[in-house]
Amino acid sequence: MAAFITGSSAMMSEGIHSLVDSGNAVLLLYGMKQSQRPADAHHPFGRSKELYFWGLIVAVLIFAIGGGMSFYEGIKHIEHPEPLTDPLWNYVVLGVAVAFEGWAFWLSMRALYAGKSDETASFWKMLSTSRDPAVYASVLENLAALIGLVLALAGVFFGHMLNNPFLDGAASIAIGLLLMLVAVFLVSRTRALLVGEGVSDEVLADLQAIGRQQAGVQNLRPPLTMYLGPTDVMLALDVDFEDQLSAQEVEVAIDQLQNAIRAKYPDFQRIFIEAKSITKK
Repeated sequence: MAAFITGSSAMMSEGIHSLVDSGNAVLLLYGMKQSQRPADAHHPFGRSKELYFWGLIVAVLIFAIGGGMSFYEGIKHIEHPEPLTDPLWNYVVLGVAVAFEGWAFWLSMRALYAGKSDETASFWKMLSTSRDPAVYASVLENLAALIGLVLALAGVFFGHMLNNPFLDGAASIAIGLLLMLVAVFLVSRTRALLVGEGVSDEVLADLQAIGRQQAGVQNLRPPLTMYLGPTDVMLALDVDFEDQLSAQEVEVAIDQLQNAIRAKYPDFQRIFIEAKSITKK
């Protein structure tokens, strides 16, 4: 409403951004609900990756609607600048929006660091290693919203101070480019998860160490892992057990290995172990 009253392109961009964020939140909630549906005959591993699919849709919407329309509004405003009007409503709306977005960003940051063992890790590392689109998309959207509000405020303020309506359009273009940049990161991150990203090198090394510490294990080949969802990881192990073990002893050793892994990494909900020594007997 403030954008229509004042004719500010930057305010229009922030209005578009807010609408896109609201729609994206609904899509992510839908994705979370779908991902929790139980496994069935057609989806034997469940539907955890639904969340990754909807995370990708969110990224595309941010780029196309949020970034594209904001960029277009800025270009249109520069080509056909509208006369400057009283910016009071702009300042009121932007001030309230900064307060709410700041609170939302703080909540999303809490969710990003929740349950993480290394709380000293950098913000970028936490963001780029998160496997939950509902978390990292929320963090980036709220951060982009805060930066966008500052850009809009700067465009409105300096546009009126310098009596230059082009600055308002420039702020809208900057907001559009910011949203496009965020969308590119989200597409890249979600694509990696959709195509089968596995656990980190540190976890892989730890899995091998856990396996070699188990009684009866002679050799353990590099584990194969894949994220099916934020807390749903599939693990395949190719294990050589000691030749003298009986089939029953190998079965016990497999159970002990699975329990040892899940005790430290409960997200490994599906563990498949190929026991080589069984085929030798």
